[in-house]
Amino acid sequence: MSNRLFQGLIHQMKDTMNCVIGVVDETATIIACSDLTKIGTTNEFVSLDLSDSHDVFIRDGYTYKPFGTHMRSDYAVFVEGTDENASRYASIMAITLSSIKQYYDEKYDRNNFIKNVVLDNVLPGDVVIKARELHFNADINRVVLLIRIVSSNDVSAYDIIQNLFPDKSKDFVFNITESDIVLVKEVKNNVESKDIEKLARSISDTLSSEFYTRVNVGIGTCVQGVKDLARSFKEAQIALEVGKVFDTDKVIVSYDNLGIARLIYHLPTTLCETFLHEVFKRGSIDSLDHETLFTIQRFFENNLNVSETSRKLFVHRNTLVYRLEKIKKLTGLDLREFDHAIIFKIALMVRKYLSANPTKF
Repeated sequence: MSNRLFQGLIHQMKDTMNCVIGVVDETATIIACSDLTKIGTTNEFVSLDLSDSHDVFIRDGYTYKPFGTHMRSDYAVFVEGTDENASRYASIMAITLSSIKQYYDEKYDRNNFIKNVVLDNVLPGDVVIKARELHFNADINRVVLLIRIVSSNDVSAYDIIQNLFPDKSKDFVFNITESDIVLVKEVKNNVESKDIEKLARSISDTLSSEFYTRVNVGIGTCVQGVKDLARSFKEAQIALEVGKVFDTDKVIVSYDNLGIARLIYHLPTTLCETFLHEVFKRGSIDSLDHETLFTIQRFFENNLNVSETSRKLFVHRNTLVYRLEKIKKLTGLDLREFDHAIIFKIALMVRKYLSANPTKF
């Protein structure tokens, strides 16, 4: 990467300098030069001087200026000539190339570092040290969004999302699978869940309306610094998985808003099965027909209000009461009582969860 970066800059500078200029590495091999025939050649006497200091030195009619990001120089620029102008040009080139290389290295390393942290590939102790080296602010809040492609055309969703968040020093975008894209977004300290959901909605709407790409977005919780980004990512994964089970029509699913579904997801399947057996001692939930289950769903949606539910179902109030009595007889649960209604609601969700058999992370 450095060779291509240096060669591009040397090519831009050569007309201004009006002399042969280039860069050598720590082995004194020329890795970039305005005279392309010199690339790949070496001068062993130059390599000895690179290890000594960052001072300007002269060899064979060229002025050299070492530079690098460490105490020991990694590279040196060289300029044809031995006068004061050559020394000045070399110093200016060294400062320019050193700064640009550091910028590109930090940019590249930061993105890779964040990706490894999110995927939990970095030891907790190393996270803090590396974050300090890369100048990550520990007080900055970030949130992880997992964008899963449901259907698409030939357009690259990854490129589109990168263009939506061009500030590479604050926001990080990378692929983890062919269909999963991660966005690590810097947010304000007082950001609310609804604001992040609004952002996720705008991503989904842009991809859908302009590029005919359907996505689901899982949102983790906001974390401070870098070390907890892996947790936020796992939460975004869980949000998508739980949403697929309990909220199949939702495009945006936030971990903060999963409610009881999140609790059920974390329960062992054996415990869930035991719970269902205990709740439906008198008869299996499978004994309830489709019409009865639909009635129960509407009854819950209307906050256990008999009159309102009967009106929405276009049935007489007594008909609904009869159906509720039938449910009580079959299951032993009177849905008109709040405690019984809660148990039944959770039991339905547990049953749905077991049927879906989602993958856990």
